[in-house]
Amino acid sequence: MGGGLTGSLTRPSDYLLLLKMGFLLEWTENNCTRCMGSGGRCGFNETSQFVCFCPDRPHSVACRHGGKTDKKKKIIDILIGISKGAGCFILAGLLFLLIRAKSSSLSRRNWMTKTDNAGDVSDVEESLEICGTFALRRYTYSDLKKITDSFKENLGQGGYGGVFKGILPDGRLVAVKVLNESKGNGEYFINEVSSIGRTYHVNIVSLLGFCSEGSKRALIYEFMPNGSLEKFIYTEKPRQSHPLGWEKLYQIAIGVARGLEYLHRGCNTRILHFDIKPHNILLDKDFRPKISDFGLAKLCPTQNSTVSMLGTRGTVGYIAPEVFCRNIGGVSYKSDVYSYGMMVLEMVGGRKNIDPHVESSSEVYFPHWIYKRLTTNRHLDQDGYLGLHGIATKVEEETARKMVLVGLWCIQTNPTDRPSMSKVVEMLEGSLDGLQMPPRPFLSSSP
Repeated sequence: MGGGLTGSLTRPSDYLLLLKMGFLLEWTENNCTRCMGSGGRCGFNETSQFVCFCPDRPHSVACRHGGKTDKKKKIIDILIGISKGAGCFILAGLLFLLIRAKSSSLSRRNWMTKTDNAGDVSDVEESLEICGTFALRRYTYSDLKKITDSFKENLGQGGYGGVFKGILPDGRLVAVKVLNESKGNGEYFINEVSSIGRTYHVNIVSLLGFCSEGSKRALIYEFMPNGSLEKFIYTEKPRQSHPLGWEKLYQIAIGVARGLEYLHRGCNTRILHFDIKPHNILLDKDFRPKISDFGLAKLCPTQNSTVSMLGTRGTVGYIAPEVFCRNIGGVSYKSDVYSYGMMVLEMVGGRKNIDPHVESSSEVYFPHWIYKRLTTNRHLDQDGYLGLHGIATKVEEETARKMVLVGLWCIQTNPTDRPSMSKVVEMLEGSLDGLQMPPRPFLSSSP
């Protein structure tokens, strides 16, 4: 091998350069030279000793042509040739994979560190091409300005951008999320398109289109007139009547459970949301719940029980303990189950699960407070009820108890103790008598 690379091949790029430049391979074995000169082929036996494969006689250092070709030797000859070729192919393949892995690693690192420069734009475009964007329509930025009347009506502001009300040419109302030109919005954008773009379920918000024009990115969703669940579940006074009523709360809990069951039981790919909370549950005109905001979602094959993650995902108060403390267990779809359980308990309590402003220290962590009421009768009110807001009938009390028990099962510390979302739906739709008392929850993500 010529050039200054000889003896200094320490990096993948060195091998790539060598392959591009080409190299000369010389065989310096004298016996092999004599063997080839006599019409034979060089090789080694099972003890790594040199062998000259002759086509017409027993092996020796040199061969002379003549006589009938030995069919067995020809087969061996061919096999030796194939093995040599395969060896070269494998070597080239290993080099390619090594270089490709290095390149992919750099690409992933750049994805996380680049802002909206040309490289990030090309990464996003490449990702859009890979995921296919399915049946989504692509809009220009000027289209968005027409749809939103120059972003006239702001519906809200989130961590990744503002949401504006709009109307499509066919008359459909939409919500347009315009992403901030900030670090990480490329990953958020692709997560939304690649995950929610492939879902079709009554309890998943529909993504109708997107815009990716340079650093300008936006997502177009179906319009949800009642906004998020968050503004309907928290009450100012402990025993104030719930604005939605217990039957509607119960139906919302079932709807969200069915949506998550759909995400977790996909055909070939399971979608893990990683940010289930009241703010990300939208309500249509009939208060039917739809899961939204897939910016932190992760896709994984259905046969995989756990997924690998570089960092913590989610919102404090809803993050499963194994997400930030990996020795508890593997991160999986059970992490969404935990978040769902915390959300259901907030729906039941009409308050945040962690509330340091309550009168009694025993009420700071709602799951502990409600668990005590379930297990000791002395904490019940005069009607024998749990003392939750707005409960006036036995049916409402049973509905509340069922939601509490399901919520407590979902927030078990060990992921293997939590039910699947299919089981959650079954528990919610079944009878209260069929539900067992779960162990006391002892770990919260918020503290």
